[in-house]
Amino acid sequence: MTDTTLGVRNKLGDWRPPYTLEVPAPIAWPPKPRAVLRWFFGFPGYLWPWNAAYLAIATFTWFFLTPSLASMQSFELWWVALVYGRNLGLAVLIYGAWHLYLYIFRMQGDDFKYTTRRQDKHNKIFTFNNQVHDNMFWTLGSGVALWTAYEVVTLWAYANGLLPFINWETNPVWFVVLLVLIPAFRDIHFYLLHRLLHWRPLYEYAHKLHHRNVNPGPWSGISMHPFEHFLYFSGVILHWVVASHPIHALFHLQHAALSPPQGHTGFESVSYKGKSISVGTYGHYLHHKYFECNYSGDGFPVFDILFGTWHDGSDEAHARMNKRLQERQWAKRAAT
Repeated sequence: MTDTTLGVRNKLGDWRPPYTLEVPAPIAWPPKPRAVLRWFFGFPGYLWPWNAAYLAIATFTWFFLTPSLASMQSFELWWVALVYGRNLGLAVLIYGAWHLYLYIFRMQGDDFKYTTRRQDKHNKIFTFNNQVHDNMFWTLGSGVALWTAYEVVTLWAYANGLLPFINWETNPVWFVVLLVLIPAFRDIHFYLLHRLLHWRPLYEYAHKLHHRNVNPGPWSGISMHPFEHFLYFSGVILHWVVASHPIHALFHLQHAALSPPQGHTGFESVSYKGKSISVGTYGHYLHHKYFECNYSGDGFPVFDILFGTWHDGSDEAHARMNKRLQERQWAKRAAT
């Protein structure tokens, strides 16, 4: 099945899916319990397959690729370097896999790609005049470094008993509930951070680097200014005040670090041998295209819906966005 049988591609090469984005069932009105269950357990849904996959990576990392807490009670180069090297390897593996499959080997061509435009290779707006090289530089440079810094400090604090701690044996219910809530919390944190970064002074200072990617690809995910990386990974501070286990913090940080290439693929679905599965990126693609909508992640955009910045891909939503922007301009003119 190709995108020509699903959705519409115009003469400019822009494609949109044959549906509009739906308000997630848990925050839709009136409540529909069956719809909530489908949203939560469905495939694809909140749990399966993507959040479950990132949790599986975090679990494997905790048990097999992380030093024991006892060995991290003091900052020593060997274990800090191990965590950094492991994170660098995970970034290259996950980001590289998305990029190779969709953009180098072009395993599905342009099927389900939001635009047929290619990543820029000769554009002075990008470091090295190359979009992919620019994104790799910021991702593997400050991105992995700031991610690792937060992780190292958090693991050291757990090791020294400085953070509220739970484990599976003593509190299995909260242990599981917190794991399930982390992706939703990340969307809420991302919305608040993202609105702040669209404040003009911070946008000009930091966030416009990320928005060089009007036509995003996997390596665009955490291609950010170091100041934005510092804010972006700060969500892990939740575990500095809420009783949790190191695996919660690890999942939180890895979800923040490793899910963005999926959210920036530039594709609606990935396909293999005629079968496709949604990667759930349309909402964030619209943000990169129009800038003034969909500030949350794609999973749980509760604040976008509450504050009127939700764009579901429809012509009506686009008209509402344009009206909101016009009213803002009128208000600025009146103030001056």
